Amino acid sequence: MRAITYDRFGPAAEVLTLADLPTPDPAPGEVLLRVERSGVNPSDVKVRAGSRPGVTRPPFPQIVPHSDGAGVIEAVGDGVDPARVGQRAWTWNAQWQRAFGTAAEYITLPAAQAVPLPEAVSFDVGATLGIPGLTATHSVLGGGEVDGQTVLVSGGAGTVGHIAIQVARASGARVLATARGAGLEAAREAGAEAVFDYTDPELAAKILEETGGQGVDRIVEVEFGENVRLCTDVIATRGTIAAYGSARTMSPVVPFYEMMFKAVTLDMVLVYLLSQPQRDRAIANLTDLLTRGALDIRIAEVLALEDCAKAHDIVANGARAGAILLRCPADG
Repeated sequence: MRAITYDRFGPAAEVLTLADLPTPDPAPGEVLLRVERSGVNPSDVKVRAGSRPGVTRPPFPQIVPHSDGAGVIEAVGDGVDPARVGQRAWTWNAQWQRAFGTAAEYITLPAAQAVPLPEAVSFDVGATLGIPGLTATHSVLGGGEVDGQTVLVSGGAGTVGHIAIQVARASGARVLATARGAGLEAAREAGAEAVFDYTDPELAAKILEETGGQGVDRIVEVEFGENVRLCTDVIATRGTIAAYGSARTMSPVVPFYEMMFKAVTLDMVLVYLLSQPQRDRAIANLTDLLTRGALDIRIAEVLALEDCAKAHDIVANGARAGAILLRCPADG
């Protein structure tokens, strides 16, 4: 089978190689997935670049990148229902603490990590569900129902933020969002009732005015360190900040007592480490939203498998309006 591999950290064009590897056989409890689409996420790019603090070399001699993907189950190992052969599925954590991810024509993985993909949902969308889809869904619904609450989505034009707006809106919340430039309209189109420019020096005051001074019940936060002051100012008493990123300020100073005297819950969201009950709920919620047609997930570009380095560079540059995917079969 064709696969993208790397054996050292470095620039995408220098370390990512198209290779021919043996097609794996599913072990007991596993399925063999023919990968139609592989999702390229910022975490995949950072791992390949070696940008994780304290990690100086890859954990395996040869790595096939990417944790997200979608395709068709072609074979199953012992202990897996044979009826799953031919089933469309999407993956999560495909390359988390494992050597071989979805940037290949085939992947084997535990059967539970191949989630049935609703028939009406494309492989393109399926390849976005593992990290962006679960992050957005858990960030919005991980603390329970949000019906009747006010949810603020930071970075509402980003891949996760855009989905989070739709999740919150479809779950009965009043949704506010921040964005910038063309992203303001993208966040509105996703379902945000009010959208604010995140560079506005009066941002906190305007959000509080929009909520009648009550603040917001839940914040889905992409840049916690940059926005911790804003979050503290606009979160309501007993509100929750669900933070899934802080790339620009990785060691923020937290106004502890101000948060404490609002009884704020700070939820660090990392979908790789969800507990089984948390993951089960997130998958169930996501499946329900997809089945109801409540999500319109944007796909920016689908590239050929051999263009993986280009895909990594697009994601690294950050200027994209949707997910970046790889088309894994040679015939399209």
